[in-house]
Amino acid sequence: MRKAFKILTGLFVVFVLIQLIPSARNENGQISNKDITKTMAVPSNIQSVLKTSCYDCHSNNTNYPWYSRIQPARFIQDRHVKEGKENLNFSEFGAYSDRKKRNKLRAIAGSIKNEIMPLSSYTMLHSDSKLSVESKALLINWAKNESDKF
Repeated sequence: MRKAFKILTGLFVVFVLIQLIPSARNENGQISNKDITKTMAVPSNIQSVLKTSCYDCHSNNTNYPWYSRIQPARFIQDRHVKEGKENLNFSEFGAYSDRKKRNKLRAIAGSIKNEIMPLSSYTMLHSDSKLSVESKALLINWAKNESDKF
């Protein structure tokens, strides 16, 4: 019994201590002039889907849920955002070369078609970010059509 109490106390102390680790927030509250919605003609229905299902991990403005203030959830979300922005950042899309824009748009269509994006680990906690069949078709067609322009 004493051993179990010591283990639980140790785990509690570690849990409390990891809460003190600072984390940079991916929020600037502004839409960049390089944002995809500023540099391309993105229909409002596409913008809505992108902002609901993609922007949290693929832009410079993440909407953080309450639990993201608690470790280890914060570590996980920070990693998703960092990796998402490394692969595609809608806030910086206008700074990409035409070739990179074309490739990113093709990758968007392929990732949605192959059900790679949005990540199931993300949609599990953010059910509103799940893509309906109609939303998938809209995004795929839009991304394919736009990629042909570059």
